[in-house]
Amino acid sequence: MLTEVARRCWLAGALLASPASAQTPETIVVTGRSLPAPAGAAAYGSVVLDRERLTGGASGRLEEALRDVAGFQQFRRTDSRAANPTSQGATLRGLGGNASSRALVLLDGVPVADPFAGYIPWSALDPERLAAARVTRGGGAGPFGAGAVGGTIELFGAGPAELPAASLAAAAGSRGSLELDALASSRLGSGFGWLSGGFARGDGYLLVPGRQRGPVDLPARYRQWSLAVGGVAPAGDATELQARALLFDDRRRRGLPGSDSSTEGADASLRVVGRGTLPFEALAYVQSRRFASGFASANAARTAATPTLDQYNTPATGLGTKLELRPDLGGGHELQLGVDARAAAGETRERFRFQNGAFTRLREAGGRTRLAGVYAEHGWNPTPALALTAGARLDRWWIEDGRLVERDLGGIATLAERPGDRAGWEPTARAGAVAALSPALDLRAAAYLGWRLPTLNELHRPFRVGTDATAANPDLDPERLRGVEVGLDFEPLSVARAGVTLFWNELADAIGNVTVARGPGSFPGAGFVAAGGAYRQRQNLAAVRSRGIELWGRLAYGDWRIDAAYALTDARVRADGAAAPLDGRRPAQTPRHQASATIARAPARGPGASLTARYVGRQFEDDLETRRLDAAFTLDAVATLPLMRSFALRLRAENLLDAEVEAGIGDTGIVDRGTPRTLWLGLRYELR
Repeated sequence: MLTEVARRCWLAGALLASPASAQTPETIVVTGRSLPAPAGAAAYGSVVLDRERLTGGASGRLEEALRDVAGFQQFRRTDSRAANPTSQGATLRGLGGNASSRALVLLDGVPVADPFAGYIPWSALDPERLAAARVTRGGGAGPFGAGAVGGTIELFGAGPAELPAASLAAAAGSRGSLELDALASSRLGSGFGWLSGGFARGDGYLLVPGRQRGPVDLPARYRQWSLAVGGVAPAGDATELQARALLFDDRRRRGLPGSDSSTEGADASLRVVGRGTLPFEALAYVQSRRFASGFASANAARTAATPTLDQYNTPATGLGTKLELRPDLGGGHELQLGVDARAAAGETRERFRFQNGAFTRLREAGGRTRLAGVYAEHGWNPTPALALTAGARLDRWWIEDGRLVERDLGGIATLAERPGDRAGWEPTARAGAVAALSPALDLRAAAYLGWRLPTLNELHRPFRVGTDATAANPDLDPERLRGVEVGLDFEPLSVARAGVTLFWNELADAIGNVTVARGPGSFPGAGFVAAGGAYRQRQNLAAVRSRGIELWGRLAYGDWRIDAAYALTDARVRADGAAAPLDGRRPAQTPRHQASATIARAPARGPGASLTARYVGRQFEDDLETRRLDAAFTLDAVATLPLMRSFALRLRAENLLDAEVEAGIGDTGIVDRGTPRTLWLGLRYELR
């Protein structure tokens, strides 16, 4: 029989998705969960973060908790309070190189990435609303598999088993920071409903270190809120309806006058889950998003800032649906059959070319993409000590209505590009096995293919950062991944578990920002680039090859727990032609070493505390490795003190040692910092 170690990789999701304990006409208990993950999923070496870890971080941010997973990263080392939202994609195993997500992020089965630019709205994903997260590294071929080239991050919404009847929390922190959270949930007849709201604001910190900053630098303030509502209702003895809606608003300033951004979103989904004779899931969702941002550059003395771009409106819409069947084959066989489809449409509307105190040109760029796929996954347990799994997908994709139009404010067109529509087919597959070598040791192995369609942002929108300019490329091909991995999961004692995974991935046609020339000069698709600036274009590189090792371990004894993870990732670009100077270099913003460790005491009653250490190795800002970001080591601490029935005092410390975390570096050497030391004092009330 497979050991607990391997099954832990998928069991949390299965338990979250377990059917109701009683389904008679007299007593129907809804769960709000999906169908359980098949046992064969253990072959892909998933990592599960429970609710305690998701909600127990010093920052209270989901992206911080996900850093416990070896190999997880965002493009930059700043979180969802100070980063430009468009830089906050998610990737795994060093397959980055630009800000787009190469990991598929799902919330209760629904993709959450922005339909236009592909970034993740982390500030709207409150950990208090989640029961668990499951991270599966490697190419995906299951539901919505197009986009899961680096892996899949599944977020499971909390339900009646996790949510309190009511909770209120307030916290005040450094630099005028404030957080407020409220939640209410209740049984509604045979169903269940919940309502949750969150608000956060802060005056922010100065992004530029003291040795470099000037009078023009301003704190990176933020103001964010979200409102979520959900409900589950029975629709028969073995079927339930699950509905969820989310509204959010996120406003940030990136440290200079004229660098404010705003993100607005309204998402909704409806899922029907049947657990009868023929288990099934049917899902439909809609996303409505709007993004706006200003960009500015400071002079050498940092005494004045000049606007460079006004991205005043970027509307985007996403639609999707899925139908999956789970026919019962018996004999240890499990089968998943499904179809899914997605559509994304959006455009950016911008003012640019700032001259004589005003913007002089307008830009519109955008288009539409569509995806439709069919998939099948088969799992088989030929013996109690062996699980086999295999799956395949076939996707059809379309890129349509693309455009990049620029004109003077007087209405005269200066650029009008309307690339032709394109379409294609993409087959992908994966297979794996997990075998119990002994009662305490499991061996697993997997091989997979994956792919990702370029985002509308990558295809059609040029952009600038400081004096650097990057042109879009409407002719980009999809990225295609192939990979293999082998791992061991070890459980020598009931209180100790550990695992190791060796992997090799190759991302062919990887989309990167390739340096083509240096300023000064005017360049196609980007315009004028000043002296010292770089002209880049989004291009398909021959490949990014990533190989490495991932380690994890947990020791739990009584009220104490120690968790640790480490990733060694050797990622290298393979390039020729115009991109030949990148050959053999590391992708931008890709560290070789990542590590985290947490020691925590969490008793059922009484005081609790945790200390988390994280290390990120040095990495490079740019594709040519000319701007190096130093390694960073941080410590976070959390302490919880129950005061009386239902009340608790909570103390939090982010970056306790006030380490300087270099998140970026401009062409003039100006550093962009991650979060400095931040202290919080909070009070929480919870009614069960």
